Amino acid sequence: MRVLYIGGTGEISFDCIHESVRRGHDVTVFNRGHNNAGLPQVCRLVKGDLEDDAAYRALAALDFEVVCQFRLFTPEALRRDLAVFTGHCGQYVFISSASAYRKPVRGLPITEATPLDNPYWAYSRAKAEMEALLRAQSRLPYTIVRPSHTYRLRMPAPSPEHIEVSRMLRGKPVVLHGDGESLWTLTHAEDFARPFARLLGNRGALGEAFHITGDRAWPWNEIFEAIAAALGVKLELVHVASETLVRYRPEWEGPLLGDKSPSVTFDNAKVKGVVGDFDCPIDPWRGMQMVAERYPPRADEFDPALDALLDRIVREQEALGR
Repeated sequence: MRVLYIGGTGEISFDCIHESVRRGHDVTVFNRGHNNAGLPQVCRLVKGDLEDDAAYRALAALDFEVVCQFRLFTPEALRRDLAVFTGHCGQYVFISSASAYRKPVRGLPITEATPLDNPYWAYSRAKAEMEALLRAQSRLPYTIVRPSHTYRLRMPAPSPEHIEVSRMLRGKPVVLHGDGESLWTLTHAEDFARPFARLLGNRGALGEAFHITGDRAWPWNEIFEAIAAALGVKLELVHVASETLVRYRPEWEGPLLGDKSPSVTFDNAKVKGVVGDFDCPIDPWRGMQMVAERYPPRADEFDPALDALLDRIVREQEALGR
């Protein structure tokens, strides 16, 4: 099939493109062209910016059979896609987010029937609103995919700033939410890409929403142990309640209370019923080693103001009860 990827070098889309090419699809990638190294040479690369309305609308004239949209974050942008691609593709694949599921979590494992209701994070609510726009129309055939925490370039972290790895490399204590024993589902992009590519052109996927994750979860303490082992550093953890961390930095409310603080596990029966069985063999220990070898993190990449705040949190937490 002729498949268009909008965005192609991020955490998730890069390996999905490789898997699509392996499956024999004719793949075109539309992005700004700043970092296309490593994409398959057979891909057609179309340089353009999502903000360039004329260049973007020109994609419709190419009439792709499948459009994979990895770069939408607002309902307004989704409405433009509906106008651009309706009548010009047979399947529009929208990348949503598993963070849109109900928080606090009320029942595990999470299934696709779990309500989309996240009061903590505007990002997640926007994804849910975009899903509703797709479901409310019938002219553009669609498939919704909700990745959970999927990684390739960066080691996972509960904070959006990803400062934890830098602090490990600099020998500093790392702040971790809660007691570190909440369960978290991690999926390497290579594992995600195999079932994702089997949704493309799959009639059973039309009009449906799926999450794609591994079948097991790990405590955050173990995830950070795997990171430290891959970096070859000693791990020093300071555990702080999520609600306390949000008082220190309100911007963490969404990423923590709305996503990474509660334990989450997922039931993948629905997607397996459409694409067939699959497994996700890359566990955190192997996955962190892959990131360390392919995309080594740097100790000097961090926000000094945030680093100072974390030093303060560590001091104040260690002083409690003395």
